[in-house]
Amino acid sequence: MDKVTNLILIAPILLFSMVAHEYAHGWVAYKNGDPTAYQLGRLTWNPLKHIDPVRTIVLPLVMAYLGLPILGGAKPVPVQPRNFRNFKRGDIMVSLAGVTANVLIALLCAIVVVPLFFLGNSIEPLRKGTAVFQQMLIQGIWINLILAAFNLLPVPPLDGSHAAKYLLPPAWSLTYQRAGRYGFVILYALILLRTPILVWLFPAELLANNLIHGVERFVMPWPFPA
Repeated sequence: MDKVTNLILIAPILLFSMVAHEYAHGWVAYKNGDPTAYQLGRLTWNPLKHIDPVRTIVLPLVMAYLGLPILGGAKPVPVQPRNFRNFKRGDIMVSLAGVTANVLIALLCAIVVVPLFFLGNSIEPLRKGTAVFQQMLIQGIWINLILAAFNLLPVPPLDGSHAAKYLLPPAWSLTYQRAGRYGFVILYALILLRTPILVWLFPAELLANNLIHGVERFVMPWPFPA
């Protein structure tokens, strides 16, 4: 499978996963008393509402073209923590909602691979389509577990920092949160320098490998010439 084909398979599941991540933030915020995302029309599955031209499209494409590690994301859902009925609990729940959504999507991708195997082998006209969809789901397992682990990194403004800040004294927590303005630069430096913090992703890679191994006997061969 060439790079272009692989990109075509990854793009839809990556976009869906990013939208689900942001929708989960907005939905849990709404359930905790903050209607901001709903009022601004961001509590929706419409991907156009979540696409940021730079973060979602331009930046990943430029980095891929230059052969650099790819970073990107959807447009963050607006949240006003002061609206939460319980500030601390709401803040932690909202911050972990996107990660939870990604883990659930990864598990669902693994589960759906199995019935697609029986569907494709039972109805010949659907065989090629189901085989392609299975490959998208396999990519979805990897993408969502890596997204979940990456967002749990305690680097502001990633989701993990919203929980980690409550472990610090108030003065330290404020300084820690202010570092979020440089979060992207810090993250990219950590990746380029191959720092040990990237070991954080190892459990996600291990789980992805185990899930894929568990369903690989149900994955149909790629239906097109290599």
